[in-house]
Amino acid sequence: MQQLEPFFFIILMFAVFYFIVFRPQQKRAKEHKARLAAMRRGDTVVTAGGIIGKVVKVESGEEVVVEIAPNTQVRLVTATIGDVRSKGEPVKEPVAAKKPANDAD
Repeated sequence: MQQLEPFFFIILMFAVFYFIVFRPQQKRAKEHKARLAAMRRGDTVVTAGGIIGKVVKVESGEEVVVEIAPNTQVRLVTATIGDVRSKGEPVKEPVAAKKPANDAD
């Protein structure tokens, strides 16, 4: 029986490691994949590089068009999207930009 004790200890350590590390990581990956699959127009996203933008168009299952600044759109691969922050309203048609008032400083 003493010869089997180290074997049981190793099995116990692998079980603890599985429940503390691997299982939560798999759960987070599954949730992230579901958020990316549910991404739609108007959602705010954060890329892996830290760029925040609004989804303008979901072109395919692997690409989206994101507006990162007014009149600046980029195509991204969904794998580079780190987080879908909020579900927004669908993007409305752009309203004509108002001319700023000329201020004398």
